[in-house]
Amino acid sequence: MTKYDFANKIVLVTGSSRGMGAGILEAFARAGATCLLHYFADPSGQNLKDAEAVAAQLKSPGVNVHVYESDVRDAGQVEGMMKRIEAAHGGLDILVNNAGVIRDRTVKKMTLDDWRTVIQTNLDGVFYCSKYGAEILRDNGRIVNVASISGVVGIHGQANYSAAKAGVIALTKVMSKELAKRGITVNAVAPGVIQTPMIGEIKPEVMAEYEKQIPVGRIGKPEDVAHAILFLASEETSYITGHTIAITGGWL
Repeated sequence: MTKYDFANKIVLVTGSSRGMGAGILEAFARAGATCLLHYFADPSGQNLKDAEAVAAQLKSPGVNVHVYESDVRDAGQVEGMMKRIEAAHGGLDILVNNAGVIRDRTVKKMTLDDWRTVIQTNLDGVFYCSKYGAEILRDNGRIVNVASISGVVGIHGQANYSAAKAGVIALTKVMSKELAKRGITVNAVAPGVIQTPMIGEIKPEVMAEYEKQIPVGRIGKPEDVAHAILFLASEETSYITGHTIAITGGWL
């Protein structure tokens, strides 16, 4: 197995209090990075509890974890978070835009709130984090955006999600050109069906049908995505930028 070394690197993974984001942050922690865990403060306080639990789990000798809160839908909050990070850590080396939500319905049944919530979180949020994150990102840094295969092919019942993720892929291409002069690469990953809480509502029989369609014969794991992100975030990939890697086990 390839062993990455992110010692002395500051890594921010948005939406890392649970699910795939927590898995990505864990992979960076194992590789020696200083990890910035991001969460959104929900009214119930559950997200904070999750964030504290993940931070406690990741902390170990030689591993530093710091928790930051902001609503990625709010440009002002994102800008404020980036300023706090710069003040505390001097800047960023790696930004992983992972925060996202789903509100699956057909266009006929989709409410305007369903549309706005997904677009604001999954697309606007990536733009805000990238815009203000780039201001504190050190030269030769890395941005990796978590898109989705849904943004490549379009999936029934995911008009909002597919549109947002397609936008993320386009944003990745544009920013890769704009930041190249600073040696910053901008890439994306497009996961397929990954075993996270986000897909918890999928019925077992539907999940079984998905598995039949995946050539490698299984649903993806968060670490499958994390490994690809570590690759794109490494120093060895300085000549790879503007690309989207599908992580689907051969599906689609």
